[in-house]
Amino acid sequence: MQHPQSPSRWEEQRSFDQLGRPLRDLTFCVVDLETTGGSAAQGSMITEIGAVKVRGGEVLGEFQTLVDPEGPIPAFISVLTGITDSMVVAAPRIDTVLPAFLEFAEGCVLVAHNAPFDVGFLQHFAAAQQRPWPRFEVLDTARLARRLVTRDDAPNCKLSSLAQLFSATTTPNHRALADARATVDVLHGLIGRLGAQGVQTLEELQTYTSRVTSAQRRKRHLAEPLPEKPGVYLFRDDDERVLYVGTSKNLRTRVRSYFTASETRSRMGEMVRLAARVEGIECATPLEAQVRELRLIAQHKPRYNRRSRHPERTHFVKLTREAWPRLSVVTRVADDDADYLGPFGSRGRALEALEALHEVFPVRQCTQRLGKRPRGSACALAEMGRCLSPCDGSVDALTYDAVVRSLRETLVSRPDEVVDLVLHRMADLSAEERFEDAGRHRDRLAAFVRAAARTQRLGSLTACPEVVAARREDDGRWAVHVVRRGRLAAAGVIPSGSDAHAFVDVLRAGAETLEPERAQAPGPVPAATAEETEKVLRWLEQPGVRLVEVEGEWTCPVAGAGRSLALLAPAGHGTGRERTRDGGGERAQRTGRPRGDGAARHATGAAAAGAAVVASGS
Repeated sequence: MQHPQSPSRWEEQRSFDQLGRPLRDLTFCVVDLETTGGSAAQGSMITEIGAVKVRGGEVLGEFQTLVDPEGPIPAFISVLTGITDSMVVAAPRIDTVLPAFLEFAEGCVLVAHNAPFDVGFLQHFAAAQQRPWPRFEVLDTARLARRLVTRDDAPNCKLSSLAQLFSATTTPNHRALADARATVDVLHGLIGRLGAQGVQTLEELQTYTSRVTSAQRRKRHLAEPLPEKPGVYLFRDDDERVLYVGTSKNLRTRVRSYFTASETRSRMGEMVRLAARVEGIECATPLEAQVRELRLIAQHKPRYNRRSRHPERTHFVKLTREAWPRLSVVTRVADDDADYLGPFGSRGRALEALEALHEVFPVRQCTQRLGKRPRGSACALAEMGRCLSPCDGSVDALTYDAVVRSLRETLVSRPDEVVDLVLHRMADLSAEERFEDAGRHRDRLAAFVRAAARTQRLGSLTACPEVVAARREDDGRWAVHVVRRGRLAAAGVIPSGSDAHAFVDVLRAGAETLEPERAQAPGPVPAATAEETEKVLRWLEQPGVRLVEVEGEWTCPVAGAGRSLALLAPAGHGTGRERTRDGGGERAQRTGRPRGDGAARHATGAAAAGAAVVASGS
């Protein structure tokens, strides 16, 4: 909110021409919500609404109220927002608050940071109350920032980062009104940048795109040789170095878009200026294109691809196999019969998961090798009660082995002991208002549960020497994929009128043969990167997928980590509204046996169950 004595950021836009609806004359209602989770459709409720009405840089009014969620607030939310059950017990319910808010926002342009989240919640409850939703025009400051703010300006487009960039007078703190006030300042800062680019009206802002240079237009011919078919495209420079790799269902149309106003990313404009040639690789299916893209990015490491360039940079938490086992962080999976958790994308995430495990299991943390009858002295951790201290004989082998067996079961199939204990400690810390300590426990638990779910999902597929599956795609044709040890080995589409059995047999016969070291390597991702296997899993778990052949058993533990992922959904509900793609729910056991039925041999719909791919912040 602007102080009266401070010069308004809106003064930067005073010279706008009177075209369309000038931004300076519009009334914006900047809104922010706090909720009990990430999805209203899945039962999450609103706990607080904050809004600021502003026009021409002047605040016209504010709206703030807590909301009774009609149920307990998860510990994650209390840690994140500071909103507790006792604070909302006497608050009005959403069926009372929503009409009041809609009256406050009437006639305004709604603004929110990650507007689909906030507006989606409001629309959901309006529909639940059978209340007509006003035809608000909506602006998303997060989306706008992604077009206007570079990495040199801010590390990301979270509200906290943008508030710092634009010197907001209010610091976001995960409370609705404070975050809405900060978003007002961010909105003014973004519109200041838009004004410098000639954007003067709401109509221009809604259709805003970066300007296309003449150099970009002159390179439109690079798209002409490409087919109008699905596949992968590679931009190359004069020295044939790969600048960027992408995928599309229509190669020519997608590459053409890089030379038009529809391409808004400034770094892509720089990439196009350097490009001398575009290479297209046709693919039989979208999944094949996605996998080829990953492999090409890992191979060439293009400077303009930000993600997937270094799949080799992974870490694992290892439970060693020795007389007195311990946990450690390693960079690769060895053939040593040990148990591994991962992969993690960073050592920091791996250490967070390791710390969560050490909270529950007092196995030794020292790194020296111990004989069966060690003779040493106790360390500080033993004196604190956080280590069983086998080094000085404080624990016998049978007792220590029992703890290790419980730890191994937690890693492999049942994370409940860690989840329950850490959640209990978080609740205690929240009750004591030690939110920072509770937040650290939350981060450790999130790292562990996501990694455990990822390990179980990847390991269940990579344990199978071969899985063949088919699905009728949107165009009505059957796509078939051969997956070996979690790696996509072949892809094809059954031609109309062809014998499905014969096609599948030919596809399997011509599929990639894994090298012995890949086919027999240990660990959850022996034959492919974790990201490739996750893409394969995402396709296999779609509704309508039919298993044709399964060699081995494809299983996931019903009591595994996947069912705990839903507890972590609120952890992604930050000021920047970053989202996790965690799945939840129980896993059905999946085993395959050859069948003959219809267009292809399949095990009906067995792959339809399962949660979404886990993008572990790892």
